[in-house]
Amino acid sequence: MYFTDEKDYIMRMIKEMVRVLFSLMFGKKYVSVELEKENKYEVSGKNLKDFLDMIDSGKINEAENILLDSIDYTDRNEVMAAALFYQYLSEKDSEFLKNNNYTKEEVLSGFKQLLMQSGYTDLLCLVKDEE
Repeated sequence: MYFTDEKDYIMRMIKEMVRVLFSLMFGKKYVSVELEKENKYEVSGKNLKDFLDMIDSGKINEAENILLDSIDYTDRNEVMAAALFYQYLSEKDSEFLKNNNYTKEEVLSGFKQLLMQSGYTDLLCLVKDEE
């Protein structure tokens, strides 16, 4: 497996886990893995779009810290917002992430933590460890 294939694998796995998570949480099929244009997801009153804008401006670690410090893991809308945050982050290329002190592995690690904290540990079986 080539290094770039591994990065694409991480992105595909996160997209698939977001799709399954959405179906489990909301009891309906998540047809599109793309972010909804009209974003209704928030974490502690802060709109997901604000977090995504922080990612785009290179403030990835800051955005993640704010997100994780304020999330209510029992609120499925907030958990979904965080899942979409990691999905969006996984779609960034490695160069962008590296330039902003982040990696694809950190994206996957953060997403795994989200699943564990919110009680969706069973979804981790979708991730095949390539070790």
